[in-house]
Amino acid sequence: MTDEPAGTPISIGVLLLIPYRHMEQRILAAVNAGGYPVTLAQARVFQRLDPDGSRLTDLAAAAQMSKQAAAFLVDELERGGYVTRSSDPRDGRARLIRISDRGREAIAVALTEQRLIEAEWEAHLGRARLAELQQSLEVLREITDPWR
Repeated sequence: MTDEPAGTPISIGVLLLIPYRHMEQRILAAVNAGGYPVTLAQARVFQRLDPDGSRLTDLAAAAQMSKQAAAFLVDELERGGYVTRSSDPRDGRARLIRISDRGREAIAVALTEQRLIEAEWEAHLGRARLAELQQSLEVLREITDPWR
């Protein structure tokens, strides 16, 4: 329930969130159906992994959660075979979390579903409007994503 009068436009933030959540749920369902059982919380950490590996503190910051919560989720991802940990070549005391072969397989399933969704959006909006939306969101990212 909201205190806003009827007919008040939905905020841009909510309008951005709705399609994101739709995509997120469909991708997660496809990944799980493909034989890669992950939770939404695990997926949100996994998607913030740097392809070259991430330190836990950096990953926690990018996922906007405590180091303890990120460590718990990384432990689960490691048990599932989606990530590995290894020594950081720049600092032998630090550990890097990297995507494993199984993790890359799950990513391939996710990307296939993402492309399907984007094709549906293009069919609905048209190529030009979707391209304009993409460009606008990339420009907004410059001022909204400190981890870009």
